[in-house]
Amino acid sequence: MAYTKEDIIRIVREEKIEFIRMQFTDIFGQMKNVAITASQVEKAVNNQVMFDGSSIEGFTRIHESDQCLYPDLNSFVVLPGNVSSGRTARMFCDVYNTDGTPFVGDPRGVLRRVLRRAQSMGFDVFNIGPELEFFLFDMDENGHATTRTHDEAGYFDLGPLDHGEATRREISHTLEQMGFEIEASHHECAVAQHEIDFKYNSALDGADKIMTFRLMTKSIARKNGLHATFMPKPIYDIAGSGMHLNMSLFKDGKNVFYDPSGERNLSKTAYSFIAGLLDHVQGFTAVTNPLVNSYKRLGAGHEAPRYRAWSASNRSALIRIPAARGQATRVELRSPDPACNPYLAVAVCLAAGLDGIARGLTPPPEITGDIYAMDNATRRANGIFTLPDTLKDALEEMKKDALILDVLGQHVAEHYIKGKMKEWDEYQTRVSSWELEKYLVIY
Repeated sequence: MAYTKEDIIRIVREEKIEFIRMQFTDIFGQMKNVAITASQVEKAVNNQVMFDGSSIEGFTRIHESDQCLYPDLNSFVVLPGNVSSGRTARMFCDVYNTDGTPFVGDPRGVLRRVLRRAQSMGFDVFNIGPELEFFLFDMDENGHATTRTHDEAGYFDLGPLDHGEATRREISHTLEQMGFEIEASHHECAVAQHEIDFKYNSALDGADKIMTFRLMTKSIARKNGLHATFMPKPIYDIAGSGMHLNMSLFKDGKNVFYDPSGERNLSKTAYSFIAGLLDHVQGFTAVTNPLVNSYKRLGAGHEAPRYRAWSASNRSALIRIPAARGQATRVELRSPDPACNPYLAVAVCLAAGLDGIARGLTPPPEITGDIYAMDNATRRANGIFTLPDTLKDALEEMKKDALILDVLGQHVAEHYIKGKMKEWDEYQTRVSSWELEKYLVIY
């Protein structure tokens, strides 16, 4: 919905809104906010709310800390009563410097820059349809998260086996109150694992909705005595959580991936977009799969989307083309996980696809066989390689990809790599429970 400043001021007064959350994210995808009272609404819509950027990881240094929040008026929404105390609204914000220039470290700004690049190439709209998976676990007597569950359900099961069904239903209903169009929700294949799918949206709105989805899911789960986690692989030897990303590109209102006369009804543009994704996937995996834990999900087993290949229907490939055609034609990238910063993840995927289009790339031959069933020699013979094995490997690949570094910009790239290398070093030096179980008694 399109709002003006006057609309928002009026709604806040008529609806007796008490607080407004001015939301934004750091470069690692953590939601932040400055909460203001309703009396400050005019100040907010006129871009006059400031905050200390030096307190946000990867933003500014202490001697240049003041930054401004410019709200996206179209993101204004009143939060449902079950997720807020008092009448509360929220707006997503872009981060600006005090001189009125966009802050180069703002993830939302990174995505905006790539969208402008798409428009300069003649593409009006880039739509995304994310499929987020998550786990619902019990909390202990002190309210702390555990990985315990009484859930006994499997893929598409329902109550009484599915102990999270009521919470999943409440999440879906709450999101609908906030303007989401929920297309499906169901239990996933692992115990305590769930998925809720919402209708595709334009890229920026879609990334905002991913952030909202994660926050609402965690808030409602906690209210119901559960802990929701988007950690990719919380339990050994069961399936991890992904965020398959469906993408489509439009020009003059028409889906440019569709060509009724093309092979598999796909256009040359679609094939070049696929080729661009495959060409840069090694370089952007550190963004779409940002945690040490992400690579436990991408390891062998449980149909992990770890093989660099594409197919029209083969779910063992990294990229799949769902069956729908016409305006619904889309490319599905299956490797991202729900812990990523959605603004950066969508930005690097779009930039990779646009690079494939600009260079007129052609993807390798489609892989129709089961990649999981192939041995290593067969995969190599078919030009199928795996994604990076660890976060460190992914960061090294990212450093070598000039396009991805350019998309993120020097500020974000440097702070992102530095922060993630620190995370890797902490992991490397920490003594794990596996090591204690394996070595403490024997040696």
